Amino acid sequence: MNNEHKILIDEVVHLLQGGNAHADIKKALAGLPKKLRGAKPDKLPYSIWQLVEHIRIAQWDMLEFCKDGSHQSPKWPDSYWPKATAPESDEAWNKAVEQTNKDLDELIALVKIGDLYSKIPHGDGQTLLREALQAADHTAYHVAEIIVIRRLLGAWG
Repeated sequence: MNNEHKILIDEVVHLLQGGNAHADIKKALAGLPKKLRGAKPDKLPYSIWQLVEHIRIAQWDMLEFCKDGSHQSPKWPDSYWPKATAPESDEAWNKAVEQTNKDLDELIALVKIGDLYSKIPHGDGQTLLREALQAADHTAYHVAEIIVIRRLLGAWG
């Protein structure tokens, strides 16, 4: 691997982990009071729970698309956003957070060993690099929303 390629991989991994100007999801959720998981501030369309689930579902879909030519994406947008504003249990919350972290680790591992530049055979022009950047961008966007909701609810900082 040449040095430029290693630099690119390191930067993509750093971005996926919430590097540079972005907070990561672990930091955004740290210390969140359980009672605020499903709270929706006035006039906002979703809760922190809905954002966490949306991040999980979208990241999982991008990861599976990169790995599996027979993967079928959920129906957009209905299957990417949970209807319930709060998790049904602590177990559901923990499972969603753990799956998000596990899938992120798997995506990072794929970035480190995969071919970033070749088109994904079952796609229509996507590359692993594009999917990884999309996952990082998507997560960063919604993590910022989680932080804003926490600020509005008085539970940040």
